[in-house]
Amino acid sequence: MMVDLSSFSDGKFDAKKWINGACKARHPEEAVEKYLGDLEMKLQAASEEIAASLDEQSASSLLRVPRASRDVIRLRDDALVLRSAVSGILNKLKKAEGSSAESVAALARVDRVKQRMEAAFQTLKDAAGLTKLSASVEDVFSSGDLAQAAETLANMRHCLSVVGEVSEFANVKRQLEVLEDRLEGMVQPRLVDALTNRKVDSAQSLRHILIRIGRYKYLEQQYTKIRMKPLRRLWEDFDSGKGNMVIGKAGNEKQLGDSQSTTIGAMNNDTHISFTRWLPQFYDEVLLNLDQEWKWCITAFPEEYKSLVPKLLVETMSTISASFVARIDIGMGESSSGMRSSTGGLSDVAVGETLRSNKIKTKHIETLIELHNMTGAFAKNIHHLFSVADVAVLANTLKAIYSPYESYKQRYGDLELTILSAEISSLDLRGAVHRGVGAQGVELSETVRRMEESVPQVMVLLEAAVERCISFTGGSEAEALIRTLDDIMLQYLAMLHETLKSLRSVCGVDQSAHGDLIGPKKESGPDKREGLHGSNLLDMVSDEEEWSVVQGALQILTVADSLSSRSSVFEASLRASLARLITSLQISNVLASISQTHIFGADVAGSEELSKGSTATLDMAALRLIDAPEKTRRLSSLLEQAKDPRFHALPHTSQRVGAFSDAVNELVYEVLILKIRHRLKDVSRMAIWTSVEEENAFALPSFSAYPQPYITSIGEYLLTLPQQLEPLALGSGTTGLNANADANTDEAQFFATEWMFKVAEGATALYIEQLRGIQSISDRGAQQLSADIEYLCNVLSALSKPTPPVLATFHSCLATSREQLRELVKSDALGQLDIPTARLVCKMRHVALD
Repeated sequence: MMVDLSSFSDGKFDAKKWINGACKARHPEEAVEKYLGDLEMKLQAASEEIAASLDEQSASSLLRVPRASRDVIRLRDDALVLRSAVSGILNKLKKAEGSSAESVAALARVDRVKQRMEAAFQTLKDAAGLTKLSASVEDVFSSGDLAQAAETLANMRHCLSVVGEVSEFANVKRQLEVLEDRLEGMVQPRLVDALTNRKVDSAQSLRHILIRIGRYKYLEQQYTKIRMKPLRRLWEDFDSGKGNMVIGKAGNEKQLGDSQSTTIGAMNNDTHISFTRWLPQFYDEVLLNLDQEWKWCITAFPEEYKSLVPKLLVETMSTISASFVARIDIGMGESSSGMRSSTGGLSDVAVGETLRSNKIKTKHIETLIELHNMTGAFAKNIHHLFSVADVAVLANTLKAIYSPYESYKQRYGDLELTILSAEISSLDLRGAVHRGVGAQGVELSETVRRMEESVPQVMVLLEAAVERCISFTGGSEAEALIRTLDDIMLQYLAMLHETLKSLRSVCGVDQSAHGDLIGPKKESGPDKREGLHGSNLLDMVSDEEEWSVVQGALQILTVADSLSSRSSVFEASLRASLARLITSLQISNVLASISQTHIFGADVAGSEELSKGSTATLDMAALRLIDAPEKTRRLSSLLEQAKDPRFHALPHTSQRVGAFSDAVNELVYEVLILKIRHRLKDVSRMAIWTSVEEENAFALPSFSAYPQPYITSIGEYLLTLPQQLEPLALGSGTTGLNANADANTDEAQFFATEWMFKVAEGATALYIEQLRGIQSISDRGAQQLSADIEYLCNVLSALSKPTPPVLATFHSCLATSREQLRELVKSDALGQLDIPTARLVCKMRHVALD
């Protein structure tokens, strides 16, 4: 049995825990007493061994203490001796410093005099050399040795810089400039020949000559001018007809010869290759040329090729930029008409043109994005080819490649607004034809169906706009896109509001939310349909048609709910897209780049910041933002806000969607309450309230009054209404209502009950208003009205709706005889009656309370 003693050194050692653990480790067949006895003996033996070892180590340590004490005393004595020696050395250094300072100052004065003398000697020497060079330079030029001439001019330039602004050499300075121009002119034909015929040795020697006389810029100009010609020729081939291609039966393409191209150039536009199909071919040819230039320049200009070839591409793109934009517009026309056209592009539509313009359509911008993607593929290849170039050079090159699209990006919000506005305007929300009396339900149902179908269509349009913005601008125009989407949603909601407003006449309700909503309108003109409202309309339609109008009105709720839910989902998706732009646009790096550019005043700071820590292609959207600091800061703020789920990316839309839902609820309520309004319209003026019982010679029994048709009609309507509401709620899972919840019976019941209570409360309020309008009522009238009220109370009870105190007071006071009414009102100690209402009934029945 081994004993582990390591746990005894732990500061938190628990003896009981250790013993229990040791007992658990024993063999099951071994007795506990024997095991603990052995364990105790082992621990005792171990403790004795430790004590013996401790005694031995302590004795050894005591023997070493005197020796250590002697070593410490010796070291202290050595330190004192060393300190004394160092002090002596420091004293000697202080004395030497005082005597040598004067010597060092004298030597410094001598050195300055020597330097001035050497400078004066060199200046005199350079002045003499300048005079000599000026006299012999013509001989050097006459010899035709351009390298020697460059060296002579370089020496003259150096001598002039040493001599400074001396009036005696002013003519030499003018002479030098003339000679440098002269040498540049002599170099030109040889340089043109070397660059044209790709003569490496000749190009290198001429480059050295130009650098020696400070004319390297001339080399850049000549190289760009000469090597740009084949690139320009490739671009111009599109107009000259050499870019034509014939499509074979198998779908293969082959390049035509010059004679064939000339013939085809005079043919109809149908045989001309489209710009969208020609552009990739142009980019391939340009890339091939640049690759050859890159390889040649590595050999000919090993120190300048990293900037020389990119500059060639930048200058080429700058030269063709204007025609590139024109050809983009040609591509737009091709997408619109199916053939090459000189009109129909985006540039034909001014930014401020009316939003109803049909010149810009979705296929236009889709074609623009297609061309932009082609350019993006070319830019990636260029980035790979120029990967060893400086970041600033590469950034400027990418800007030049994308420059033809910049004007479209700057006005992207306006272009998208025009496109989406045209799409929204084309929605036919009221496509149903006007129908006569008895067919309003069909017209209403058709219009509501169109409204409901338009909601997902609009959301698809908005989602497509977001995708286009990210695809075309990389999200850099997100701020303009959001404004556009908000404006478009406002336009769409305005159309919904107008359609909803027009449906009021179909549903038979007036424009006013108060007053007499059911009074007939005056007929005007040949169209009598405008006068068929309110009571006239209800009197002329069947019950089936009446319920079809109710069902159609209830379906409008699905439109409001679908709009609310889908707009919320879209806004959440939009927030997520905006949040992702923080990473894709490298917003933090862009802001840092703007700060560095502001401090150092150099574009290279911004470009290097974007490429820091990454070998990926520079993002053009981020490069655009560097050039627009204020726009970047606004966009950064917007994207940060988008992280908050409470943020409304479309603030005006969310408000107007709520307003539309309120308007829908108001219309539905007015439709549901319309029949009740009609039945209660003249209740306060009914003649039965003032009628008296006819005298009769016979003693006839007294019968209870039955409820009148107007109140039974209302009761039947209220009792039937839940049956009309429940199918709508049960079908809500597919129609859009409560789309995020399971369509079950409980939800359907809640939906039906909610609207049922609204209508019941409205009916009760209208009825009470009519009751209050009764001026006088007889005993017979009171008996009849009490029966009517009791019937309505029973209906409300069947609908699980409590009877309002005011209505209950009317019933109690009307059911009581005139003789007992005063006592009933005065004895209302429990407060069960509504006193103002009770006093009103007493006044109607001509019962004095005082």
